[in-house]
Amino acid sequence: MTSPEATPADPSQQRREALRDFLRDRRGRLTPEDVGMPPAGRRRTPGLRREEVAVLAGVGVSWYTWLEQGRDITVSTEVLDAIASALRLDGPERTHLYLLAGLNPPPAGSASPAEVTPEIRQLLDAWAPRPAVLRDRSWNVLAYNDAARTVFGFDGTARNCLVTYFTNPRYLAMQDVWAAGAPAVVAAYRADAGHAPGDPSFARVVDELSAASPAFADLWASHDVGAPAQAVNALRHPEAGELFFDATTLTVADHPYWHVVLYNPRPGTETEARLAGLRHLRLAAPA
Repeated sequence: MTSPEATPADPSQQRREALRDFLRDRRGRLTPEDVGMPPAGRRRTPGLRREEVAVLAGVGVSWYTWLEQGRDITVSTEVLDAIASALRLDGPERTHLYLLAGLNPPPAGSASPAEVTPEIRQLLDAWAPRPAVLRDRSWNVLAYNDAARTVFGFDGTARNCLVTYFTNPRYLAMQDVWAAGAPAVVAAYRADAGHAPGDPSFARVVDELSAASPAFADLWASHDVGAPAQAVNALRHPEAGELFFDATTLTVADHPYWHVVLYNPRPGTETEARLAGLRHLRLAAPA
C-alpha cells in the first residue's frame, strides 16, 4: 500500500512564515536605547516589544502583530518602508522584507554617476582580444576595452549602445541581420525604461534617436516590450569584414545600474580569426 503524497507546501504561506521569523529576529536584535526610546525596565525576552515597533513605524499594534504572525494581510510600500526604518534595516534587509511581503523591492543602489573602478576596467581588458563594454541602465557607454574601440569604431566621444545600433554604418551594413534583431533591441530598451519612469536619460536617448532614425521611431511607436536576452551582434568592419558576436550582458553586483556586455566570436564564423588579424594590425600600427 502506497502512502499518499505529501501536500505541496503553499508558497505564499511559506513566504509569510519566513516574514514572521525575519521580523521577530530583527526586532529581537534591538533595544529601546538603540532606537531612542527610554528603557522600560527588565524584560523577559530581549529586544523591542511589538508595541514599540508599531509606535516607531506609525502603524496599529494589532496590524503589526498580524503581520509578524504571518497572517495574510495587505501591506503597502509606505508601511514596509516605515517598518524597515523602525527596525533599522539596511539595503539588502529592506529588499528582503519587500520580497517576503510579496512586493517588488525598490531599485537597489544609486543611478547617479560614479567613477568606473579599476577592477571593472581590468575585467574589460581581460576579455581582450574580444570586445567588452560597460554601460549604464539607459545604455550609455561608460567604458570599453581596446578591442571594442577597434571593432565598433569608438573614438572617445560619448556613446549609447542603442544609438550605435541604429546609426553606426558598420551595423547598418549587415542589413538583414540588423533588421531581424532591431525589434528585439527596441523592445528590450522599452522594458529597461519601464523600470525607471522618472529617469530623463531614457527620454533623451529616445528623442535623439527618433529624430535620427525613422526605423527606430517606427519600432518605438509599436510599444513592444521584451526581456533582454543573449543576442547576435553582426557588423561589417572596414578592414576585417563581417564579424558576428554572441553578446551576453552581466550586471555588476555592487553597481546594479551598471552592465558589462561581453562579445564572444560566434562559432561557425571567421570572426575569431578576423579579430586576431585586427589585433595584429593594431599592434603593428605606428604609435
